[in-house]
Amino acid sequence: QVQLVESGGGLVQAGGSLRLSCAASGRAFSGYAMGWFRQAPGKEREFVSAISWSGGSTIYADSVKGRFTISRDNAKNTMYLQMDSLKPEDTAVYYCAPGRTAIPSTRNYQYNYWGQGTQVTVSS
Repeated sequence: QVQLVESGGGLVQAGGSLRLSCAASGRAFSGYAMGWFRQAPGKEREFVSAISWSGGSTIYADSVKGRFTISRDNAKNTMYLQMDSLKPEDTAVYYCAPGRTAIPSTRNYQYNYWGQGTQVTVSS
């Protein structure tokens, strides 16, 4: 059974920081890339960042590049997203998902199993 639990969301002022965590069951985590996506009200789910199984390769959406940092701790089956210099447009529900391969991808179809998400709200 695959389980994904996102946490760390909350309400923060513009310019502030949050650190999201994604705890995954071993079956979902071991050997696979992991990704973060987000969905704002009335919008489609969009790619945010992804990391390879080894952690040596990371990719970011242009909108978050230089502000967000993705990482993972394979010993803890946990992935993180450090979000700095937050903007109101970062407001969304953030989801983590395991990839279908060890290679990170920006494409939705390269991910399966989605968590419940964690709400991030950035006030101006």
